[in-house]
Amino acid sequence: MDSMIGMWHAIADLPRAKLKVQFKVSKRAGYALDAVMEPYPIPLRFDSVTAEGTKLRATGKSFLNPAEEVFAELEFGESTFEGLLHAPPLGTLPLHGERGRGPFMSESLIEEVKPYRKREAAPRSDEEIREATEALLSRMSLADKVGQMCQCMASNFSFGGAVDSDPPEKLIAEGRAGSVLGAFDIRRVFELQKIAVEQSPHGIPLLFNADIIHGSQTIFPVPLAWSCSWDMDAIREACAIAAKEATASGIVYNHGPMVDVSRDPRWGRVVEGAGEDPFLGGLIAKAQVEGYQGPGTSESWFSEETMIACLKHFIGYGAAEGGRDYNTVDISEGTLRNVYLPPFRAGIEAGAGSVMNAFNLYQGVPAAANAFLLKDLLRGELGFGGILISDYGAVDEIVKHGCAKDAKEAAGLAVNATMDIEMVTRSFDYIPKLVEEGKLSEAQIDEAVRRLLFFKYKIGLMDDPFRYVRPEKEREYHFRAEHLEASLELARKSVVLLKNDGILPIRPETAGKAALIGPFADSKDLLGPWQFTRYGHETVTLYEGLRDLGFEEDRLLYAAGSGTDRALEGGIEEAVATAERADLVVLALGESSDMSGEAASRLSLELPEAQLRLAEAVVAVGKPTILVLTNGRPLVLDWFERNVGAIVETWFLGSRAGRAIADVLTGEYNPSGKLTMSFPAHAGQVPVYYSHFRTGRPLTEENASEKFVSKYLDGPNEPLYPFGYGLSYTRFEYGDVSLDRTAIRGEEKLRASVTVTNAGDRAGEETVQLYIQDVCGSVARPVRELKGFVKTALAAGESREIVFEIGSSDLAFWSPGRGYAAEPGEFRVMIGPNSRDAKTASFEYFESE
Repeated sequence: MDSMIGMWHAIADLPRAKLKVQFKVSKRAGYALDAVMEPYPIPLRFDSVTAEGTKLRATGKSFLNPAEEVFAELEFGESTFEGLLHAPPLGTLPLHGERGRGPFMSESLIEEVKPYRKREAAPRSDEEIREATEALLSRMSLADKVGQMCQCMASNFSFGGAVDSDPPEKLIAEGRAGSVLGAFDIRRVFELQKIAVEQSPHGIPLLFNADIIHGSQTIFPVPLAWSCSWDMDAIREACAIAAKEATASGIVYNHGPMVDVSRDPRWGRVVEGAGEDPFLGGLIAKAQVEGYQGPGTSESWFSEETMIACLKHFIGYGAAEGGRDYNTVDISEGTLRNVYLPPFRAGIEAGAGSVMNAFNLYQGVPAAANAFLLKDLLRGELGFGGILISDYGAVDEIVKHGCAKDAKEAAGLAVNATMDIEMVTRSFDYIPKLVEEGKLSEAQIDEAVRRLLFFKYKIGLMDDPFRYVRPEKEREYHFRAEHLEASLELARKSVVLLKNDGILPIRPETAGKAALIGPFADSKDLLGPWQFTRYGHETVTLYEGLRDLGFEEDRLLYAAGSGTDRALEGGIEEAVATAERADLVVLALGESSDMSGEAASRLSLELPEAQLRLAEAVVAVGKPTILVLTNGRPLVLDWFERNVGAIVETWFLGSRAGRAIADVLTGEYNPSGKLTMSFPAHAGQVPVYYSHFRTGRPLTEENASEKFVSKYLDGPNEPLYPFGYGLSYTRFEYGDVSLDRTAIRGEEKLRASVTVTNAGDRAGEETVQLYIQDVCGSVARPVRELKGFVKTALAAGESREIVFEIGSSDLAFWSPGRGYAAEPGEFRVMIGPNSRDAKTASFEYFESE
């Protein structure tokens, strides 16, 4: 056994804290090194690892500083190692470590925090909270109030551009910060909360905020992936587990979920949302809010294991021109209300405690300063009474947009739009001057601070400021077995089978030798963006997943072939030789985590050039080939559709990704995922989505040869894989749509039914989808809109009648003349396995007499 293989740890002394570094050394054709750090969860990825004797040198990059090189030089003994790690922004750290995972870093805090807990604290009624809030407000100066509306970072670490500000300790002690972003270390939460309670003018506790997007320590599939499960219960459970793990570390306020509808896969943040459909997006928004916050009862707000959910980004952020992050948005009010608003409405109706503004303009006014969006629509029409927080730097950016001459004017515009918290930047420091000048009233400030104090009372912080500082629960909850099992189950449900010519599933006992080729064949970069786990090095790789399901190492051949976006010297030659020795090839390609997410827009929707060249060479060998994709957006796969036997879309599946993928490839799990974003046939089609309008000259089968119709000269209008699409290892057949009546009036309902049969030879699960088209309206309506779905499990040969109930609420939409209403006329009902392949029936709707 190679003495370097295994888990290692070292403790390094930093100026403010101790840092634990964990390394995992593994070996296939060569050595691999994975590393995580605690308490600063800065993901490190080593792309190049070389060994000489007992020495390892590895180079790579950090997700947070991709432009700067990370490197490690380590020399191993039997049970100890020496070396150094260079990881911006921490610098170069000398290391002396030992074998094993090392100590639980917050162990000493368990006893330290006990005297600060007030376990007798009980939840207050809303009336008691209002009384306490008014009493506290009456004692606060204007400066004290403004301090509650300001947020600071927990340290000098920054999620965005550098911010010119005092240290957090000073801001908190002086009462100039009411919330803190990015306190990843529970000890840091404890330290800063102590300063707030013991030193600030009124001892008001802090809210601790973080981006818990798809897991805290146990990482679940990215939201675009889990949306493909169409499983609200599983999504709700994932968010509840994330809240349970995060709150154990003192985090009480989530900067999520992201509920932006997104139809342009060039935009990197599609990975954080539920895809292109407002109806499905609304259901998923509701499930996420209920997961993070609990079922909406008063008791759930007071639970130590739920957190404030923040719907983001209000509104239209997903419509950025060209798919370029932070870019201009120009949409009509009809598009705003019919496409982008429904998920926010659903989240607010579910009780979301917070909303975050978008970076973009609406009607030429930045969202952070847009009184129509925030005051009239969000608070007035939707009745939102919770906390409105700016996105990072969004108040300052009002100036950059050209809608305020300076930060002072920007602050006034944001407060007039009812903004409650400025995230990190310090424009709100000008509020007292604005009040003095009569440009803002103190009553406006009181309204904002009332909302903030209400939530601090509601979640119990005002009565027990340290109730969420629970190191003993960190140890119990983080990365626990049942959480990992839930992650694995949702990961399986999120996989979408895009093509299968019969090559899948592959059984280990009959498959012969399998060549696992590509940069994701044995990579732990399967977690995706916006995650800060300290367990990334324990991510299950695809190689490990297949090995654990019965592929012995002598039948599981491996070659990286290329890096994610760079060629490897001799990589293609090695990959081809490996493929030639195998009976089948699993080609594991995709995008790295830092190619998705915020500030990760792409011009091209194809795989990087190095991977395309690798694929061409390996496919040319002629062996049966399965493409396994790891990515955060729809990609252009036309070449692969024509040249490989199967395509499996796995996205970023989380902590147990490799096992979930292996379960699908080997048939241990029959794939059931359905796409929530269309996959374009060519990037020139973008944006391409199923619920488009017809145009005045629509393309049809009959007029396809004519010139003057809406089409491309060099390609199809339709996507390669449409919304709702996904295959199974069995085959489902649909009967004709049957309606129990051909017309309804007013609030009457009709029943639409279809018989679905599992015509294959194994059990499977199908998502039966209902679409409706308003044939003729006062304004043009989409060709079809999702209005319902049913997930049904069928044994081989089993049939089941699926019934949908349709009423006026399913037919309603917003128009300038009528507002939200269903209009009389003809409607088409379409039921099928996806948005393209559906059976149709028609009915009429009449208004009440």
